Order: sequence, then C-alpha cells, then structure tokens
Amino acid sequence: MESKKIDLNQTVHTLCTQYPELIEILAAYGFRDITNPAMLMSAGRFMTIPKGAALKKLDLNEIIQILTEKGFSVTGQERIQ
Repeated sequence: MESKKIDLNQTVHTLCTQYPELIEILAAYGFRDITNPAMLMSAGRFMTIPKGAALKKLDLNEIIQILTEKGFSVTGQERIQ
C-alpha cells in the first residue's frame, strides 16, 4: 500500500485535490469552511494547514496526530515555528 504523504507547506487546495478524504477529516477537526467548494477554490489556494490552524486557533500537533492516525505521513512541520 502506498503511503499518503502530506507536506504542510502545500496549500489545502493542493492536498485536498490529491487526497479528497482530507476534506471530511479536516472539517471534522474544525476546518468547517473546507466543505464549501467556493472556499476551497479561493482561500484554499493560499491557505496551508498550519496557517489555517493558527487562524482558527487549533492545535497543529493534534491535527498532525489525527492525520497520522488516518494513515498519512506528515512532513514539513519542522519549518513551522
């Protein structure tokens, strides 16, 4: 089985295009606007998961843990401080 890789430096739009199941995963954690296709096509084109987490005051480490539990390999967080 191929590993699903998420680079936190990529935009939400790019990641959700590559892995459509991310929409429901992220929406359940607090990114509710992601289910609106217009928001995904507009804000999602410049928003990253870390930027969105900061904006919504969500714990990025919890998001990474959830994604890991869902079978994703998460990279890029070492650049976020």
